Amino acid sequence: MSSVEFGGSNSGFQVGINNGPISTQLHVAPQRPETPPHPLSTVPFRRDPDFVDRGTLLDQIREKCSAPASRIALVGLGGAGKSQLAIEYCYRVRETLPNTWVFWVHTSNAARFEQGLREIADRVKIPGRKDPKANIFQLVGDWLSDERKGKWILVLDNVDDYEFLKKAAPGDSASTTGKALMDYIPQSPHGSIIITSRSAAVASRIVEPRDIIAIGPMHKTDARLLFQKKLDVQQNLAADEVEELVAALEYMPLAIVQAASYIRYRLPRFSVSQYLQLFQKSDRKKLSLLDYQGGHLRRDREAHNSIMITWQITFDHMRQTRPSAADLLSLMSFFDRQGIPEALLRHRGDKGARRADPPGKDLTGLSDEESTSSYDDQFEKDVATLGDYSLISITDEDVFEMHRLVQLATRKWLEAHGQFERWRERFIIILGESFLTGRFGYWERSQALFPHVRMAVRQRPDTERSLQDWAALMYKAAAYAAMKGNWAEAVKMAEKNERAAAKLLGQEHPITLQCTQMMGLVCIVKGELHKAELCFAQVMNIRKRVLGCQHPDTLKTMAHLASAYSSQARFKEAEELGLQVLKAHKSAPGPGHPEILHCIGRLTMIYLAQNRLREAEELGVQVMDGLKRVLGPHHPDTLLSMHNLANTYWHQDRWREAEGLVLQVIGTYKKVLGPTHPNTFLSISLLAKIHADQGRLREAEELEVHAIGGLERELGPEHPSTLMCTASLAATYGEQGRWEEAQQLQVKVLTTCDTVLGPQNPHTLASMHDLAITLKKLNREAEALDLLTNCTQLSTRVLGSDDPITMSFGGMLARWQTETRNQSH
Repeated sequence: MSSVEFGGSNSGFQVGINNGPISTQLHVAPQRPETPPHPLSTVPFRRDPDFVDRGTLLDQIREKCSAPASRIALVGLGGAGKSQLAIEYCYRVRETLPNTWVFWVHTSNAARFEQGLREIADRVKIPGRKDPKANIFQLVGDWLSDERKGKWILVLDNVDDYEFLKKAAPGDSASTTGKALMDYIPQSPHGSIIITSRSAAVASRIVEPRDIIAIGPMHKTDARLLFQKKLDVQQNLAADEVEELVAALEYMPLAIVQAASYIRYRLPRFSVSQYLQLFQKSDRKKLSLLDYQGGHLRRDREAHNSIMITWQITFDHMRQTRPSAADLLSLMSFFDRQGIPEALLRHRGDKGARRADPPGKDLTGLSDEESTSSYDDQFEKDVATLGDYSLISITDEDVFEMHRLVQLATRKWLEAHGQFERWRERFIIILGESFLTGRFGYWERSQALFPHVRMAVRQRPDTERSLQDWAALMYKAAAYAAMKGNWAEAVKMAEKNERAAAKLLGQEHPITLQCTQMMGLVCIVKGELHKAELCFAQVMNIRKRVLGCQHPDTLKTMAHLASAYSSQARFKEAEELGLQVLKAHKSAPGPGHPEILHCIGRLTMIYLAQNRLREAEELGVQVMDGLKRVLGPHHPDTLLSMHNLANTYWHQDRWREAEGLVLQVIGTYKKVLGPTHPNTFLSISLLAKIHADQGRLREAEELEVHAIGGLERELGPEHPSTLMCTASLAATYGEQGRWEEAQQLQVKVLTTCDTVLGPQNPHTLASMHDLAITLKKLNREAEALDLLTNCTQLSTRVLGSDDPITMSFGGMLARWQTETRNQSH
């Protein structure tokens, strides 16, 4: 197997073309079953003690949700209180029906939707949920469809964009499953779904029009009551002043809560009448924020003057009295607003401290302990201030939320006052230092941060200094997406990253070179081998000229180029380059260094492909033992080396040793990478070949069909690894005498190889050879001879007349030509 590696911290991701056998039966100890929990609630918000029951709205929700398989939607403008109604209803359900499950999923974008379903899977302890490659949408959908689990309510909050819900799940494809994301959520007779949305058009695509409940501004009586509850003062308020203020606030709950919070925070030195005067004065001034006509603030009358003015009054006051809290809100506005981890906001990396001022006062001159203590105290006070002003809410898990209009208004203020770039830069720095890409052992953490990384994709900075941090983050994000099998996301990030870096920094800037190299890695995984070669060659030539041939970055690119050559069966070039890299590495780090072991591993596969089995075995054992010692027996790099050694044993007909080793690999791959990772399927394919050689053809066929199905889903039907596994299944059919079925598969493989890899690619030549043999078995002698003749001529031109493969083709062709002449006589 020729493999591709994400170097350094990403070296654990490896997917390759299988040149040998693979097969597997899973004899893995089952996971210990977990005790299922009792029905629970995942609503992340605390119940609002000041909730005002707005007429019959809760009764309408209760009535509609009582119907089997109900789907209803709460639709209204931002700030109208849709989510608050859903939260209160959920708490009342738990009070009256404690055996009903209540689930809450943020649905503002695909990343949040996926994260919400993962949280459900964790809370209800769905088996298989920890598999990094598990289809979490399918797992949760199946759980919700199971009537034995009992009744449930699912809230899909902020469904404002229906487009992503129509798309297939990450790592999936609608062509293979026929399912879009929304299709995984069942209409079950024992379940109810509540949707909140700003768009009636979106809601009507999910629920029936009769099941849409319009949520508008509050009735004036309810508005007065909400204001009085939020103000929380014992003194009597002038009824006419309160009436006038809530009317000015357009009876919008969000504006009422913000205004009441502001007044309460400044009591007793501030009154309702003073706030009303300030509000009216601000309205007459037509604040610059409100003059923004770029679409977002005026869309669907979303940005009511009342909400925008109350926000700006609060923000202006906060900037004067507690600027550190205003700074914290500015920073928070760049994160995915539905779920900002407290740990990210507390982050104070050295790089970040140099590049952007931390929120609040200058803490320099203090000892590290004093500085940390002062910063933590300041942070707690800032969070409390934002909560007191009702600008953020805090969930039960130390995660912050902010209303989309608060986020939108904050960003527009930053743009208008020339501070947008400063806080965007700070956001990128924090996220870049916190996101640890797909490094082995950190996948769960990376998954939790990925929604914020997706926010950063759209936040490309304008300055060279910031772009370097952004490009580094995108590099790690693309690597993580690729390692998770989400090729579409990886390609999108890699391409966007490369274009931006080349435009702003130039083709030879180190950041641009890093981006181009990432494109090459993604191309290898996709099977676009020629494009990958061009990327690596471009980077290598520049790095040789600028850094020198011995620089570690140059050597890493040379190693990637060697992998590209090997994947195209250009073994002489791959070996020459690999030996250069190995020689250079041996002069620097010790013999057990992972980089040296990776270089030796590449040479192992080159020797195996050339049938130099003794050399391949000797190096393979050295690599496996070294990686076990350096990285541990469960590291993906170690597992790949074990797979490669098993492949070598199979080529030597040492089936018992090969089978034992590959079974270990499959079992550990399932635990570490998951049962649907491409590497798992490739090892399953190897086990199938071992079984086929032992005459266990039925087992081999079952394993090959399973592996091909998985690789088609994960890599695509045209990926070289998928094609090679399909060729192996055809060979198994041939061993069973099922030549017609074998011929059908081989024609498919040859046609695809010819189109995708080119007619002169060694894999295409191998496909021609296999099909020629099958045609001969079907007594189609003339076709078989023509195909083998063409195959031998192409191999001579591509690989050379003295290449072992060419000589094998030539020998067979000579025998067939002799047979044909004898038959003609």
